[in-house]
Amino acid sequence: MIFPIGDDQVKGGHFPLFSYGFIILNSLVFMYELSLPPQAVESFFMQYGSIPAETLHGENLRSLFTSMFVHGGWMHIIGNMLFLWVFADNIEATIGSYRFLIFYLVGGLVAHASHIYFNPGSVVPTVGASGAIAAVMGAYLVMFPRSQVKIFFFFLIFRISAFVFLGIWIWQQWMSGTASIANANVVTDGTAWWAHIGGFVFGVIAGFYYRGEVKPDVAYRD
Repeated sequence: MIFPIGDDQVKGGHFPLFSYGFIILNSLVFMYELSLPPQAVESFFMQYGSIPAETLHGENLRSLFTSMFVHGGWMHIIGNMLFLWVFADNIEATIGSYRFLIFYLVGGLVAHASHIYFNPGSVVPTVGASGAIAAVMGAYLVMFPRSQVKIFFFFLIFRISAFVFLGIWIWQQWMSGTASIANANVVTDGTAWWAHIGGFVFGVIAGFYYRGEVKPDVAYRD
């Protein structure tokens, strides 16, 4: 599998308080999940995960926020936190911590809205930070397209531009999302493709708004 493990870093700027804070918070919630017995984990997901059918009836609306900090397994949280660690800090360093907080949460809500639109009757709880992280990635694509992303792939490490890496990523999400509409049987792993797409599109729009604040001076972090 392909994993991003580093990128070009903005010199100076705001300390990425929430970028790192979200990683800690998500990790703590996941550690709590691991302490629960199996039957309690299912109840935890039903209570704190976002269920489209409930949301459309105005029920358990807090889950639109709590679900962003709940994950379904080791690979789920490791993948999400890795992407968050690589891409979020440059955004926060550029736009500031409190604006980043609002951007991140709104991105997560837009991702939920996209998922709910395409799955209005679903009673399956949606969990994970990937929708909000997709918004971060969309903004990154616009704000830092020439940034070099360090990639780990089958024990090889190399660098490619953020434009190429994120372009391939969203293309994969789009293909999977459209396939899920054409054939409901295509989606077997429970991935909320349209949450990723919706969050990414929001991030691209926000990225154009924030792009003027990007300074050209960057330094590579190994």
